[in-house]
Amino acid sequence: MPPKRIICTVTNDLNYDQRMIRICTSLATAGYDVTLVGFKKKKSKPLVQRPFKQVRLPIIVEKGKLMYFHYWLNLFIFLLFRKADILCAIDLDTILPVYYASKIRVRKRVYDAHEIFTDLKEVISRPAVHKMWQAIGKHTVPHFPVGYTIGDCYADEFKKRYGVSYGVVRNATILKPVEIPEKKERFILYQGWVNVGRCFEQLIPAMQYVDEQLIVCGEGNFYAEAKSLAEQYGVTDKVVFKGYVPPAELTYYTIRAYIGITLFEDTSLSNRLSLANRFFDYMHYGVPQLCIKYPEYERINEQYEVADLIASPTPETIAAELNKMLNDESYYQRLQQNCLLGREKYCWQEEEKKLLDIYKQL
Repeated sequence: MPPKRIICTVTNDLNYDQRMIRICTSLATAGYDVTLVGFKKKKSKPLVQRPFKQVRLPIIVEKGKLMYFHYWLNLFIFLLFRKADILCAIDLDTILPVYYASKIRVRKRVYDAHEIFTDLKEVISRPAVHKMWQAIGKHTVPHFPVGYTIGDCYADEFKKRYGVSYGVVRNATILKPVEIPEKKERFILYQGWVNVGRCFEQLIPAMQYVDEQLIVCGEGNFYAEAKSLAEQYGVTDKVVFKGYVPPAELTYYTIRAYIGITLFEDTSLSNRLSLANRFFDYMHYGVPQLCIKYPEYERINEQYEVADLIASPTPETIAAELNKMLNDESYYQRLQQNCLLGREKYCWQEEEKKLLDIYKQL
């Protein structure tokens, strides 16, 4: 019997989506024929070879409603004529073409919810856009009875909103042997999307009161504003923007970082209930972090104290907690040792089992 064919669909650069790289690699290793589909940007670098197939579809423009319309049309046509047994939508921004293509072709469909898309700050701040995504969610998600998301809080919210019971597959890092290097340069690391709602308005001015560098690896819809903030507060010598960094190169910065940053503003339900990839990345490389005090992080930190949790991030409170971690050696060492303990439980090898169980149900 030939392997089951799965098509996963995203709206980002295939080279940098670590969660989807992990998921598709696990499915391919388990014997599925996997294709990951995204779109091609003008500045897209050549695809990195993976153990699964990758397809980039062309788009006319790279943002706005026209981007979505054109990509959805191209994706719908692609899904109609590509051989597949299971179609997987990753978040709401690809769910419409997956829903209709799976209905027409009578194929199994899966919803992979990385976030509560309707409650992102950039969505809820625009009433018309918010209303559109809410309508799309109500129209489609209840018809995806099989799915999974990144934390218990998100799963509870999807059950309440749409009546679906989704599994939990955390964005945990792959467990590998690690040797923590001597950290002569005690830099602070932010890795991930540089987006609205990630506390850059508080973090960057906080660097006025911290005598170490902040390295920012990633880009996003707040990237230009973040660089302007560094100039405004006179900390361009302390805040280094690296832009997009490939996963292999990102490891170089993560393992050498002294402190990691996982902060979100309390501006949306998606933020409050989040459980970010970077939380586990820092843990796996023995990097204590300054982390927002939200339910998912609190739950893990109660088991393994790997982070300094902060409830009200302001420039002053962020600076105070960063300096505490920099100056209190015994506190820092305790967090670091707990990282090495916690990573044994919160790792992709454990989460992968849940993922494969979900697909076996199909």
